[in-house]
Amino acid sequence: MELNIKAKLAKDTIKADSEKHIKVNPEKCKVCKERVCLYVCPAHVYTLNKEGNVELELDGCLECGTCRIACVELEWHYPRGGYGVQYKCG
Repeated sequence: MELNIKAKLAKDTIKADSEKHIKVNPEKCKVCKERVCLYVCPAHVYTLNKEGNVELELDGCLECGTCRIACVELEWHYPRGGYGVQYKCG
């Protein structure tokens, strides 16, 4: 039986790091009209809080780099070795 994409992603684990591999600039996010990050991230790690500011929750980040391409204001790098998403095949 072949698993669908959601079932495959559910097998992955995230090893959290105290050092974030993506940083947003809140001042630049406030004036951004497009807020492309909210729509392009396949893991939906970008959300709006009650005040309308972009928040980032890295749990679940797939490290695909889509947000890095969509928003030039992000500071983005791969997590340190041993941290981040750990894909499991099968």
